[in-house]
Amino acid sequence: MMHNTGYKGLKIVTVRRISQIFFLLIFLWFCAVSTFGIEFWQLRNWPVNLFLNLDPLVALGTILATRTLYRGLLWALVTVILTMIFGRFFCGWACPFGTMHQFFGWLGNRKRKAADVMARNRYRKGQNIKYFILIVFLLMAFVPLNGSVSLQSGLLDPIPFAYRSVNIGLLPVADNIFHFASVTPRQYEHAWLIGGIFLFLLLMNLVIPRFYCRFICPLGALLGILGRFSIWRIGKTKPSCSNCKLCEKACEGACEPSDKIRISECVLCFNCLHVCPDDVLRYGTSESKAGEITNPDITRRGILASFLTGVLAVPMIRIAGKIGTNWHYRAIRPPGALPEEEFLRRCVKCGQCMRICPTNIIVPGGIEGGVENLLTPVLNFRSGTSGCQINCAACGFICPTGAIRPITISEKMGLNEYAEKGPIRLGAAFVDRSRCLPWAMKRPCIVCQENCPVTPKAIYVKEFYETVREGNYEMKEIRGTALHVEGTRMKPGKYATGDYFSLIRDQRYRITENSEDTITLEKAPEDMVDITLSERMEIQIRLQAPVVDVERCIGCGTCEHECPVSGLRAIRVSAENETRNRERSLFLRKR
Repeated sequence: MMHNTGYKGLKIVTVRRISQIFFLLIFLWFCAVSTFGIEFWQLRNWPVNLFLNLDPLVALGTILATRTLYRGLLWALVTVILTMIFGRFFCGWACPFGTMHQFFGWLGNRKRKAADVMARNRYRKGQNIKYFILIVFLLMAFVPLNGSVSLQSGLLDPIPFAYRSVNIGLLPVADNIFHFASVTPRQYEHAWLIGGIFLFLLLMNLVIPRFYCRFICPLGALLGILGRFSIWRIGKTKPSCSNCKLCEKACEGACEPSDKIRISECVLCFNCLHVCPDDVLRYGTSESKAGEITNPDITRRGILASFLTGVLAVPMIRIAGKIGTNWHYRAIRPPGALPEEEFLRRCVKCGQCMRICPTNIIVPGGIEGGVENLLTPVLNFRSGTSGCQINCAACGFICPTGAIRPITISEKMGLNEYAEKGPIRLGAAFVDRSRCLPWAMKRPCIVCQENCPVTPKAIYVKEFYETVREGNYEMKEIRGTALHVEGTRMKPGKYATGDYFSLIRDQRYRITENSEDTITLEKAPEDMVDITLSERMEIQIRLQAPVVDVERCIGCGTCEHECPVSGLRAIRVSAENETRNRERSLFLRKR
């Protein structure tokens, strides 16, 4: 039977609004505290993945793609069970992204005439699109055509979408102003794309209220399918009413409550109960007296097209071989990332690992590593404050699906019980001798070798001497450590850095100072009593050119970050030799 919700005391619409504000604030707080540290406003046992764990689409997609369920995602059963009892409560009461859209939709309807609001708020056939999107994503994750599946639902799933948008698009802006999480501005590639799409979808609510929720949201589609089996639902207590349409004007889901209500579209906003002047709408356990439409309004043709798209999508996007032999060398994954194919079965592109990274080197990937690489975490050693810190494994502990598995510092560095396996390698560094200051330009530089954090260092130097340009002089006189020369005038202090030497009779003497025609040596030359005015000497520079020991390099990227060549770095890390993919080894593998 139908049950009156009652309007005495606190109205149910008011309760719903309080719930929405509460969950939105909690969500924003969890995003903000996903910051490396132990303060109360940092990652200190806060359940920052709560909304991701409650997301049934994240859980279902992971199950289909991996045939396993990550333990934290068991919380999604709570959402599923409550949806099958009460209907799409998550969309109308708890979803933070839905709350944002509802607020912008409310802004768009302010001061509009009732007829205009009703026209903008009507049910549209295009609301079926979200079901087709859901089918495509689930089939991509489930059907192993040619052995290939891929979890891509995170692109449009509202919870990963909201996490990603706030983590990458909004919080960095606030952080750059207030510096509550980082003393230096946070940098993310493709933040403009993420933020732009986020703002576009919010602004679309000014045209059609809850645009994203009605037309695009695959989670809403999944909950709509589950909601058709709900025990409690909104409906009429009698077949007819005054047909004032006020309920449809106020409806957030465009579920047509004035006629045969579309159960799968109802988001339980309860606005219809609040505005109905005839008091014929109730929320209860019996069917609506005006009838119900329980199934989504999708055609067989649409289902067939979605099925073919979902089945063929993964094999088609993998024709380029981006996870095979044609993989991109800059698609470097965080420490603990699973092998690439398994990684793509789990990553939901939520951006949590990017938010937690203390050095800000985990950024959203582009399509250079293939379509599947878009918005997944990759390492960019030019951004942030350093390379991947050897004493940090935060990204693996915050990943909600295990795409980046939790690792210990001992495992990361190959210590103690992991000594036989060795450290986890993210890739390998390569010196570009055409851009390296010592190799190509004959200028002293050992920055990469000095900053290499590995012990013993993975970068060593090859020492050699080069005669500088215009560095051949005739000796005029030697007095102790002062050497007077004739020839091109020297720039005072040019050779006083400690890297320059005077070569006299095959002996090198370090230069400590120079004027236009005098060089001061570190010690007086020996056996110079028979010097002649025609005798010559050379000024040489000692160069220490870096060489990478690939067997010791872990690909942490500190060398690339610190390289003083500000454009294309003279030393760069590539995904070659990474631990997670043996096929990318630089050395012959033992069979």
